[in-house]
Amino acid sequence: MDMLVVRGGRPLRGTVKVGGAKNAALPIMAASLVANGTTVLHGVPDLVDVTTLSHVLRSLGAQVERRADGALLITVVDQQPCLADYELVRRMRASVCVLGPLLGRRKRACVSLPGGCNIGHRPIDLHLKGLRALGAEITIERGYVFAKADRLRGADIYLGGSFGSTVTGTCNVMSAAILAEGTTTISAAACEPEVVDLGNMLNAMGARIEGLGTPLLRIEGVRALNAVEHTVIPDRIEAATLMIAAAMTRGELTIENVCADHLAAVTDVVRAAGATVTVEGSTMQVRAGNTLRPVDVTALPYPGIPTYVQAQLTALLSLAGVLRIVTDKVFPDRFMHIPELMRLGANIRREGASAIISGTDRFSGTCVMASDLRASAALLLAAIAAEGESVIRRVYHL
Repeated sequence: MDMLVVRGGRPLRGTVKVGGAKNAALPIMAASLVANGTTVLHGVPDLVDVTTLSHVLRSLGAQVERRADGALLITVVDQQPCLADYELVRRMRASVCVLGPLLGRRKRACVSLPGGCNIGHRPIDLHLKGLRALGAEITIERGYVFAKADRLRGADIYLGGSFGSTVTGTCNVMSAAILAEGTTTISAAACEPEVVDLGNMLNAMGARIEGLGTPLLRIEGVRALNAVEHTVIPDRIEAATLMIAAAMTRGELTIENVCADHLAAVTDVVRAAGATVTVEGSTMQVRAGNTLRPVDVTALPYPGIPTYVQAQLTALLSLAGVLRIVTDKVFPDRFMHIPELMRLGANIRREGASAIISGTDRFSGTCVMASDLRASAALLLAAIAAEGESVIRRVYHL
C-alpha cells in the first residue's frame, strides 16, 4: 500500500481490541534462540516487523511458523549459524536484539549494524559496552558487529546513557548474562514493561533474574534454558494511540485487552486534556470532552510518557487552542512529523528537544508525507480529526 486516503471530521465510536506489544514480542522472539525445544508465543501481532524478524531467525537456524490459532512457534534446529545479514537487519532496527541471545548461547555473533525508523541518532554503544563487560571480544568491520567469547562471566554493568536507559540494550545484555558464569548486576537498567515481559519469560525458561521493573537487575547465570509457552503483554502504545484518537475526534471508544498500569502517564494527560477515562479490569472506556484543554508534555523513560506517543500527543495538543510545549528527552530529534502537521493546520515551531504549539481549533485535509512509524500514526489521527480529505503517503512504516 503506497498511501492512505482519509475522509475525516467524524467522531470515532465503537469497541476495539488491542493486540500484543510489538516492542515486547520482538526481543522475546529473539530470546527463543537460547532455549532447548519449541517456544510457543501467544499474542504476537501479525506485523511486517514480526515477519522480518522471523526471516532473521530462520537464517539463524530456527523454524518459525504461525498456527491457525495465531500462536507463533519457534524451534531452533541448527545452532551453527551466527550471521544476521544486512539485507534483513537493515529493514528493522530491532533485529539487533539477536546479538545477546547469539552470544549467550553460541558464544559468537555477526550482526549487521541496524536500520529502522529515521528518528535521530540511536547508537548501540551501550549494548556493546555491556557485552564486553561480560567478556565478549567485539569489533566492528564493514558495517557488522563481530562478537565472540569462549565463555561469558558475570560482571557489574552500568547501562545509563545520555538520554536515559537503553531498552533494547538491556534486553541484549540480559539475554546474554543469563548464560554467563556467576552473577551479573545491571545498573540503570530499563524499567519498561516490555523488558519485564522478556525477563518473565526468561525466568519461566529457567533463568534467575531479580529486580525486573527496577533500575537494578541481578542475574545468576544458569547452564541451560528450556522453551516455554508465553503470552505477550498488550501493546501500551497501540492503546495510547486509540485513547488519543477518541479524544481528538470527540468520540467514544471502548478499548479491550489493556493493561492500565502501563498507561498511567498517558491516561493522566488524556484526562487533563478533557477526556473521561474509566477502567474496569482489562477494558478502558475513553469519552471525549466538549473541548480540548492544553497540557504540557515531556516524553521520558518509563514510567513517564513514552517517546512512542509523543507524536500522537503533539497532534492532539495542536487542537487545544492555547500555547503548549511538548518535549522529548528520549529521542530529542523525533519531530519530523511537525512540518506535516503544519500542512494540516497546526501552528508549531521547534526549539531544540521541544515543540512549541500555538493551538488551533481545527485541521483541514491535505496531502502529507510520513517519515516513521509514530509520525505515520500522528498524521493518521490528525487526518481523521480534520475536515475534508487527506492523503498520507509513505505509510509503509505504519
